[in-house]
Amino acid sequence: MTTAVRPWVDDPFAEAMRTGRGPLWLRGADGSRRPLEVDRWCGPAAGADHGLLLRCLDSAEPALDIGCGPGRLVAELLSLGVPALGVDVTRAAVDRTAAIGGLALCRSVFERLPGEGRWGTALLADGNLGIGGDPATLLRRSAQLLGPGGRLLVEVEPRPTDERLTVRVEGPHGRLGPPFAWARLGADALVRTAATAAGLTEAERWSSHGRAFVALHRPER
Repeated sequence: MTTAVRPWVDDPFAEAMRTGRGPLWLRGADGSRRPLEVDRWCGPAAGADHGLLLRCLDSAEPALDIGCGPGRLVAELLSLGVPALGVDVTRAAVDRTAAIGGLALCRSVFERLPGEGRWGTALLADGNLGIGGDPATLLRRSAQLLGPGGRLLVEVEPRPTDERLTVRVEGPHGRLGPPFAWARLGADALVRTAATAAGLTEAERWSSHGRAFVALHRPER
């Protein structure tokens, strides 16, 4: 019997998490390639990351990093005294998070997680709004994880975008992982989807170092 190959778990991404380097791309069905910033993800928190970290510090509430990858944000938050947990489906990413002083679970965001309905802040950084290819479902699930008054900090595309894609992770020498659904949203598309699908409202938007972000708020009731 053949075991199904899973994107991010059995494809070149997992190898990049083990080695800490790329290059990697997301290859679209049309042959287009979008680089994945493996070196930045595997390095220390820097640049636009500090805006996310400062907002978590301001809240002083426990933070959940959804799709934490190699864990630079989780590790930095913990070093700053903010209780933080990462979740990622790739074991190599979770192991790398632990190796740099972070705390993470090898689990999907759609599985049962600790502290459901009590997290003060949740993060969807580094393109993780694309998880599952269905932003409405992901945002609804993220809202369930937040406590009343909690915030979801989301990295979005810098330009107006609202796309649903089928992509594959491509590594060096053209090795390809299995196809999977992905999504890309700009700020306006995110705010519309968050309001209609999850009851989240825009609290803030900002840009830094060529990256764009939106803070979404879960109502107190």
